[in-house]
Amino acid sequence: MSSKSSLLISELLAGYRARQFSPLEVVERLLSARSAQPDRHEWIVRLPAASVLERARELSARAPDSLPLYGIPFAVKDNIDLEGVPTTAGCPEYAYTPAVSAPVVERLIAAGAIAIGKTSLDQFATGLAGVRSPAGACHNSFDARFISGGSSSGSAVAVATGQVSFALATDTAGSVRVPAAFNNLIGLKPTCGSLSTRGVVPACRSLDCVGVLTLTAADAARVAAVACAFDPQDPYSRAAASPRGRDLGREFRFGVPDPAQLQFFGDAACERLFAAALGRLESLGGTRARVDLEPFRAAGRLLYGPWLAERYCAVGEFIDERPDAVLPVTRAIISGGRLIPATEAFTGQHQLAQLKRASDEVWQSVDVLVTPTAGTIYTIAAVEADPIALNANLALYVNFTNLLDLASVAVPAGFRDDGLPFGISLSGPAWSDDSLLALAERFQPLATRTLGALALETPP
Repeated sequence: MSSKSSLLISELLAGYRARQFSPLEVVERLLSARSAQPDRHEWIVRLPAASVLERARELSARAPDSLPLYGIPFAVKDNIDLEGVPTTAGCPEYAYTPAVSAPVVERLIAAGAIAIGKTSLDQFATGLAGVRSPAGACHNSFDARFISGGSSSGSAVAVATGQVSFALATDTAGSVRVPAAFNNLIGLKPTCGSLSTRGVVPACRSLDCVGVLTLTAADAARVAAVACAFDPQDPYSRAAASPRGRDLGREFRFGVPDPAQLQFFGDAACERLFAAALGRLESLGGTRARVDLEPFRAAGRLLYGPWLAERYCAVGEFIDERPDAVLPVTRAIISGGRLIPATEAFTGQHQLAQLKRASDEVWQSVDVLVTPTAGTIYTIAAVEADPIALNANLALYVNFTNLLDLASVAVPAGFRDDGLPFGISLSGPAWSDDSLLALAERFQPLATRTLGALALETPP
């Protein structure tokens, strides 16, 4: 198999069916490339070569058409359980070794996928920059001076640099979508409860999602089709409902925030790229309409208010018992939830119900909400110097999604003059995942000619 061969799922499956190469050859190539990969801090642990090769040999003895993800290499964010591999959530002292994989991982492996390793993250999935890790900041796949985005930092970089075909990630407040935008990837934040979160270290358990990072929307749809399933043992799992949202085909209406509500934090390049993205959506048959983003933004502000109490419920006891095991910024953020009274938590729930009612009115007039995924990107040094304020800037367009029970897809939308990528997010009501991915698949070739950080052309 050529060292330049694509890891696109569709192309790997076609190659397997044509007997051009086998899963064993693909894995051998990936393993041989390990030593040539620069250290971007994207991995917590890569599985031993012997076990990965044995898995590939088992698959090579089967028919390529027998499994939907036959021989597809993938990575697992290290707050999701993988059998026999420590789950650290970015905190070595917290680590435990699960006897079984999370159900979402089990489904992928049963479908023929090959786990390659566990990827880095902002500690306890708290952060959108990818710098809050005791192993060191995860570097952007285009420019090591810049952030990778987080908290699913390593998952994004592993996909963008061609080390795996896709990666599992988690998204509570943008942790799939921001790193997707910063690494020229598709980031699927599915409907809450559509993928099981059992076997996932919780951040805010009622809001947590398992998501997918891929090079293309078609690949994301293929992985999601396998991973989505009702889990009766996960109290937040939901049986799939009828798809919502109309077909975003020849004609659709897309909502855009009022210009006064858009912020790019002085980044004129990202502002231009967003304007260009809106024009491309119009060329696909879209009609833009202004929407009031304030109900969405107000919902997002609740996340690090009343919902901090839920984040404290997840790992607060560990932090109280072992404060020195946790990074100071992570400890400060999560520990603040200890002081939130029940009255404030319930008041927040009432406020959210009102804001959801207000935001739901948007779907009466538009089919999809279009925003930047992030208004700008920062250097690692800048975020380390001002971790709270800059993280809040990154959260502006993503924090509200799970609180308001929306599905969302981050889509590449071009490059700044310095070569760093920019992305938009397409959001819709719960269970609109498929229509959002279909629109993303049409939009991506218009906006970018390459996939991830690779010299691969975007499929037409």
